[in-house]
Amino acid sequence: MLKFLLQGLALSSLTERAPPPADDAMAELASRLESASRRKLGRSLSIREVDAGSCNACELEIHALNNAFYDLERFGLRFVASPRHADVLLVTGPMTKNMREAVERTYAATPDPKWVVAVGDCACSGGLYAESYACEGGVDKVIPVDLHIRGCPPEPVALLEGLIALVEA
Repeated sequence: MLKFLLQGLALSSLTERAPPPADDAMAELASRLESASRRKLGRSLSIREVDAGSCNACELEIHALNNAFYDLERFGLRFVASPRHADVLLVTGPMTKNMREAVERTYAATPDPKWVVAVGDCACSGGLYAESYACEGGVDKVIPVDLHIRGCPPEPVALLEGLIALVEA
């Protein structure tokens, strides 16, 4: 044990280098989203994320939007804990029978105008789990969906492009 501790102390740090300054394309996407949300809503865009039975891959990509690299709160995009404060519902995963009522209640609790975005192949069509006895298919089987963002899982830039398309429509 002492040998491994000494080896660990002798090694250099395992952390990665900081990413280069924000990509110009990323900054442009975020700027377009901020201006579109302010034009349509008069304020920032509030998002409530709902997991309808996913494997959490989509959640990891959604969480990446909040990390230091993307840091979307600086552009007026923020995640909220209550559907009563949300403009957009991001729904991930196939619609499982156990989550159907929770998704319906979350949709009902979100004030109008609201948008629903199905994130990932599972939310769009049921994905790999579409034939499962516990799954009802895509999110649109339960609540109306305004935008489908495909991918398994979709990358953060694809999520941002989808939100821009939603707000600019």
